Amino acid sequence: MTAASPPRRRRLPVRQVLCLLPLVLVAVVAVRHRHVLAEGFGHLRTAQWPWLVAAAGATCLTWVAAAVTRQGAVVQRLPRLRLLATQFAAGAANHLLPTGLGASAVNLRFMAVCGVPLARSSAALALYLLAEGIARVGLLAALLLAFPGALRLGTLLPDGALGPLLAALGAAALLAVAAVFLVRRLRSAVGSFLRTALGEARSVHARPARALALWGGSLAFPALQAAGLAAVGRALGLPVPPAHMVVAYLAATVAVALVPTPGGIGSVEAALIVALVAAGGPVAVATAVVLAYRVITVWLPLVPGALTLGALVRLKVI
Repeated sequence: MTAASPPRRRRLPVRQVLCLLPLVLVAVVAVRHRHVLAEGFGHLRTAQWPWLVAAAGATCLTWVAAAVTRQGAVVQRLPRLRLLATQFAAGAANHLLPTGLGASAVNLRFMAVCGVPLARSSAALALYLLAEGIARVGLLAALLLAFPGALRLGTLLPDGALGPLLAALGAAALLAVAAVFLVRRLRSAVGSFLRTALGEARSVHARPARALALWGGSLAFPALQAAGLAAVGRALGLPVPPAHMVVAYLAATVAVALVPTPGGIGSVEAALIVALVAAGGPVAVATAVVLAYRVITVWLPLVPGALTLGALVRLKVI
């Protein structure tokens, strides 16, 4: 008689689990913020629909701008449709994980599947984040010069808060620099990364088409986001000039970039309301505008974005 063969262990279907995980996270986030969702959809029912359509169109174009910028940050040509779908999925991932981590992880995985080495894809990611940050701050500075009365800056920070905030940021920067210089392995890793990043940046800027995509997309992305907020403001009758709403959006998002919450949920709403009030809007209307805007830009794309993310995982695009 032959001995009975031991039962085969069933392998955990990791990829299938990863396909369903985004939807589970969407459900958790939606339940946690159900009151915000209900109030936001309530405000949408009273809005002027042509302006809401314009806001939705601007939101869709932000994914195109993100795809253009991502391509501009890397020399290797990436498949266009898959790159665009990845940005849509990355937007959902970004709202489910601490700010920036979700989109960064999705894009790093996508570039790895496309054959971009990890060192170069990491350098491209750093270049993308640097260009987007410079473009956002530069656009804000230019608009503040053009519209110096757009924000009552004294209302944005409590009295005496600016000094401690700058001191804390300076201390954090000094600690980071000291850690790099004092820890040999860290210094070696940072030096190697910087050499790769500088080489990638030189290669990108040696190609005019890549440089134009990088910086043009970096400027278009925050401009389209701000235009969406201005359109929602017009839809709900916020008595603030559109240019001032754009300035308020840029100021709020620059400020909230230091708060590591998932997709900025919670912190972005608070910062936008404060900024719109600083731009001269009534608190009640500013709150309605922000809630409606976040429904259009975050909550409505979240489920299709999560489904796209799961599909891309299943198809091994990421």
